Amino acid sequence: MIRLGIDTGGTFTDLLRLDERGIKVHKVRSTPDDPSQAIFSGIAELLTQDESAEIIHGSTVATNALLERKGARVALVTTKGFEDVLKIGRQTRAQLYNFMVEARRPLIAEGLTFGIAERLNADGSTLEPLDESDIKALIDTLHTKTVDSVAICLLHSYANPIHEERLSSALEDAGFIVSTSHKILPEYREFERWSTTVVNAYVTPLMARYLTRLEDGLNKNSLSIMQSNGGSISAIRAKTAAVQTILSGPAAGVVGAHAIGNASGYSRLITFDMGGTSTDVSLINEKIGTTMESTVGDFPVRLPVLDIHTVGAGGGSIAYIDSGGSLRVGPRSAGADPGPACYGKGTELTVTDANLLLGRLDPEYFLGGRMSLNLDRPREVAKQLGQQIGLSVIALAEGIVRIANTNMENAIRVVSVQRGHDPRDFALLAFGGAGGLHACDIADLLDIKTVLIPEHSGVLSALGMLLADVSKDYSLTILKPTAQITEEELHLQFKPLIDRAISDIQSEGFAEDDIVIECALDMRYKGQAYEITVPFTTGYEAAFNRQHDQFYGYSDPLRATEIVHLRVKSIGRTRKPTLPNPAANHRELPIPSSVRPTRFARKPVPTPIYHRELLTAGMQCQGPALIVSGQSTTIIPPHFDLAIDGVGTLIATRQRPHNKKPR
Repeated sequence: MIRLGIDTGGTFTDLLRLDERGIKVHKVRSTPDDPSQAIFSGIAELLTQDESAEIIHGSTVATNALLERKGARVALVTTKGFEDVLKIGRQTRAQLYNFMVEARRPLIAEGLTFGIAERLNADGSTLEPLDESDIKALIDTLHTKTVDSVAICLLHSYANPIHEERLSSALEDAGFIVSTSHKILPEYREFERWSTTVVNAYVTPLMARYLTRLEDGLNKNSLSIMQSNGGSISAIRAKTAAVQTILSGPAAGVVGAHAIGNASGYSRLITFDMGGTSTDVSLINEKIGTTMESTVGDFPVRLPVLDIHTVGAGGGSIAYIDSGGSLRVGPRSAGADPGPACYGKGTELTVTDANLLLGRLDPEYFLGGRMSLNLDRPREVAKQLGQQIGLSVIALAEGIVRIANTNMENAIRVVSVQRGHDPRDFALLAFGGAGGLHACDIADLLDIKTVLIPEHSGVLSALGMLLADVSKDYSLTILKPTAQITEEELHLQFKPLIDRAISDIQSEGFAEDDIVIECALDMRYKGQAYEITVPFTTGYEAAFNRQHDQFYGYSDPLRATEIVHLRVKSIGRTRKPTLPNPAANHRELPIPSSVRPTRFARKPVPTPIYHRELLTAGMQCQGPALIVSGQSTTIIPPHFDLAIDGVGTLIATRQRPHNKKPR
């Protein structure tokens, strides 16, 4: 059976084929107007007409629709008197002392929020029944508004979905695409539940059309979609729950990084995924971190997602001079079209152009020689830009790289230092098309000693899709004091969720032996507003106290606790590629293909260039070195040693302190 992992990025679409003969990788330029065209092109080059494959795809369609405000025209139906919940929000400000913050642009257009007479109590009992005549009037009004999708968010529907189900049934019969909050997020806290449901309603029609078009073009190939929680779901499920795919590409990268890091003997990692448009970072402390608190496009999305922090810094990030005369980089990106100036069409200078000007890229062997880079074009653009602030072409390029590095360093500090972790206790695992170009520089800034660059670093997110299991998440709000509920009663509360989880994962084709069920509790001290998730095992209250102490530096075992939510994750174990043993015998690197001057510490240094395809396990050398492949380029500075382990991972080790101390 052939399996394909496909990751659509802002600049390139990565494809990775896995079969009995091993792994084959391929990159094509993305087609932003219709991402499926790049996918069809790449598949045609990886599969013959007689071959079929199981395809796992990480899509940016939902993400881009939300960020660019190009989603569906959505109507919101809510309990009468609560029409302004999304506008009011939590009354918190991300920039506390900034009085000029722009208001969040709503996803619901003016005049498309409708209150309907009904009311449930917090325990699910009916206070005011739903009036059938109101439903008919609502349907007539929605038809006149020409909406694409409807979000139904009623008060306390997590406790009893009876009114949402009745409304949903009527609206679907009337031809509307419907998202109901009790299915998307059956938990209390109206703002987060409604926001997540509205986001789903906003992106689902586009995602459904995209996946239908993709399935039609794939013919006999099966299709699954990567989720933000690190697992995959069927395309059928993704068509109705598109919000679960918002961070699918970055999540796949973390899954791949975790597997490669473990195979190479490193369980504590900071993952550094630098692509063309953005950089995604995450911290793995033996296991992948997850969170329920994420924000996409200024809107909270309360679903289980991998704990990933993103900044607008990538190879395509554009350099410019701001109104104060300072050099800035990103977050605006040149994307796939026109792309960086060195691609031949772009007219603005990017991080990729700066790396080329500094000798960090081989212009004749970009993408394994399938694409050559134009050096004259970025040099001329850099000359014009540099004249505005009195910098030479080289000084400008060095400044661009340093600014981009600082932006990415700060992102890593968010997931490490700001959460009580010392980055020096971790290895930095870099991937993405541009990750290897900047990894050692970032390690210097953070005083990290070891840098890992996987063999397939340029397409690691695509590999992560093939390493990911199928998974689904379920939750139930109970809001009970821990002292008032026994472990046996909790087992009874979990049973319906577990039964549903097993049934759903079996419908994906998994046998009982391949299914894993994980149960967890969201707990808090009485009086607190937010929870900590702990595994549901004997001694869960003691586990909560330990975790609270780790997160916040204190705990109070004598204080009463509450159980807020029950959580169940169902996992279907997939077939995965076997990674080799990290042990390898020492050997020298081959003769370099060429030598070119590359700038390190503001000085040109003759740097040998090696083709990654010719490097094998056990090879070692001292920097500098420039390692090029069909996927990416890796820079090894002079003060780093390089070794290749049996997994095929490049391991760069810093041999002397850098002159910048960690902040």
